This record gives sequence, C-alpha cells and structure tokens, in this order.
Amino acid sequence: MYPTISEFLKDVFGINIPLPIQSYGFFVAIAFLLGILVLVKEMKRKERQGLFKSTEKKILTGEPARAKDLIFSGLIGFIIGYKLFDAVFRYSEFVKNPGEFILSAQGNFIGGIIIAAISIYLTVREKNKHKLDKPVWQNKQIFPHELAGHILFIAGIVGLLGAKIFHNLENWDDLVADPWGSLLSFSGLSFLGGLLLAGAAIIWFAVKRNISVIHLADAAAVVMPLGYAIGRIGCQVSGDGCWGVYNEAFAAPGTIPAAAIQLGHVASFAPPEWLSFLPDWMFAYNYPHNINNEGIEIANCATGGIWEHCHVLPAPVFPTPFYETTLMLIVFFVLYGIRKRIKTPGLLFTLYFILAGIERFFIEKIRVNNVYKIGNIEITQAELISLIMILVGIAALIFLLKNKEKMINKFGDSSKAETNVHV
Repeated sequence: MYPTISEFLKDVFGINIPLPIQSYGFFVAIAFLLGILVLVKEMKRKERQGLFKSTEKKILTGEPARAKDLIFSGLIGFIIGYKLFDAVFRYSEFVKNPGEFILSAQGNFIGGIIIAAISIYLTVREKNKHKLDKPVWQNKQIFPHELAGHILFIAGIVGLLGAKIFHNLENWDDLVADPWGSLLSFSGLSFLGGLLLAGAAIIWFAVKRNISVIHLADAAAVVMPLGYAIGRIGCQVSGDGCWGVYNEAFAAPGTIPAAAIQLGHVASFAPPEWLSFLPDWMFAYNYPHNINNEGIEIANCATGGIWEHCHVLPAPVFPTPFYETTLMLIVFFVLYGIRKRIKTPGLLFTLYFILAGIERFFIEKIRVNNVYKIGNIEITQAELISLIMILVGIAALIFLLKNKEKMINKFGDSSKAETNVHV
C-alpha cells in the first residue's frame, strides 16, 4: 500500500520529496480528467449526430471591469492567498494532513491581501485589453460539449455532498459523537448516495441549459463506470478502509478479531484449482501501511524514514476495491463498445444503471458495512439503494423496449450516422 505519493516515491525510487498528495486524491483527479475527456468526446459525437443542439447566448463585450467583478476576483484571490501562503510557511503541517489544513480557519492574512491585489490587477488588465468605447451585445453560439467541465464540476461537488450525507446517515453514532469531524472529513463516502444527488443536480443543469437529458445520460453512461473504476484504484492503493470482510480461508488461527466474528464480518473462500494461477492477494489481502492506520503495528516499519503509516490488518480481507475496479472496467468497455449500435435513447444509461446496481449489490455481500433491520430482513444502505437501482432499471428497460419506436421518433436515433457540422 502507498497511502501517499511521497511514500511511493521513497519506497520505489528512493526519492524523499514530502508532497501533500494522497494516493486516493491522485486517482480521483485522474478519474476526473479522464471523465472530462470521455464526456467531451461523447457529447461531440452526439452533436455530429444532431442529437445535441447549440444555443445562443447574448454576451456584453467591451465593457470595463465592474465592481462585482473586482469584488469576486479579490475574494477568490484572498482565499487562495490566505491558504497558499500559510501552506508554504507551514509546509510540514500541510503535508501531514492536507484536507484538514485546507478546511481549517487558519491562514496567512498578508498572503491573502497580496494575491487578492494581484487578482484584481489581472482582472482589470484583462478587461482593458478588450475594452470598447461603447460596449456591444453579441450572440455567442454555445455547444453542449463546452459545458462538459461544468457538468462534471457540479457532479463532483454535489456528489461529494451526497456521499457525505448518505455516509453520515448510515453512521449516525459517529456523526453525533463528532459532528464537525464527520462532516469535514474526506474519508467516509457513499458512492450511491453521491450518484443520486449528483444525478438530480445534472438533470437540473441540463434542463436549464436546454441539453437533452436522455442523450446526456447516455453519454454519461460510459463516463461513470470508468471514473468509478479509477477511483476504486485509489481506495485499493491507499487502503482507505472500504475493503471486505475477513477471508477465513487465508487467515492464521486466532488472528481474526473477536469483534469481527461477533458482527459476522467473516467469510471463507479458497479459490478453486482453475484459479490457482492467480496471486493470493486477489482473494485475501491485509493492507499493509493502510492510510487509516487500522490493525496492528508493523515492527521496525519507520526504519529508514520511508513509511508514515505503519499498520497492517491482523488477518487478510477480501480486496473489494480491486474487484470493483475490475468489474466496472468490464462494464465500461462493454458499454463503450456497443454505444454506437444502440438505437433507443436512454437504453445505454439504463444498462449502466442495472449493471452498476448488480455489481454493488453482490459486492456488499463481502464488504464491511452497517446493517439495517427491516422486520426480519437485514440489509445495508448500499444493498437497498442498489436493489432499487436494479428494479428501476429493469422497469425502464421494459418500457424502452416496448416503446422503442416512440422513443426514437421523439428523441432521435442514438445510432444515426455522424456529420462533420462543426467539430
């Protein structure tokens, strides 16, 4: 495990560079960048098919910098400078816990003033470059793919909020015990909760910008499994705690904690002979150097100054992030491969919705999660949401197949030929 990029560089290359970059955040950033590339590509393709239309927006050009422009620019500059200068002068503290450092109220006031002044100056200079004696209104044509960054930004912010809300609802005792820490912590996220709220926010944005929601959903259907798969690589590499239950078949006698046994967080699976060529860690892994410092301390771990995280699980668990990465990459390649052959609008997203629900429902069977009791039924929050996803997806699939021609006539053929109209 490499919880931070610095630990990776020290262990693999012998380079000691303290960086404020955690492995999980690194892979989330990669997922975000690849998501933008894939989404832009898909949206451009749908524009060439005529399924996305451009809109016109009136823009006032040639005006000088307004007071609200300067205030906004100065405010953003102050916030950046306030935290940036503080991070530079207290770099060692920043590196230890970047998330907590950024979200704290501490900062450098002088740094904030300096960057605010620079930001205001640059705003005025940029406005003066295009300043006209008399500002004029111009019509600008905006294509949907130009808003891909906005869409993913909204999805990221609202999705993070939804992920925190659903996680805290699932872990109510932790929230009550430490409300501020639970809300501001970067750990503890519910993907399905984030998916639901992010989806609602994107629909609102698409309707507001006159973007076809159903075709945008189909474009997103190949982005989400890819982003999720890469994000789960970050979970696996950092050892952030979203692993599975203990695999008794690989555990030494007496190493599984009694509390885990009492809670039922134990399963047993020894791979059959035909899977014997695979390494053991694919079935049972103990996450050494995990970022949460869970488990028992590793002897002489800090020798040589390589590791900042020196714990390992007492017994191996199912590496569920690895399974999810593998499964969602398969979903991505399947959906990406068939996307041009599907005629019915909405069908591609429906397939993603069902497959994502199935994947998460069965992964939950070997994941550590809080359990709700509904009568005599025990179910986790993720199982409940994924079950709803499967049922809603199947209902939508039946509807789309029964009304195929109506959907094509109303929204257009998703497999129609492309034309080189503007991209």
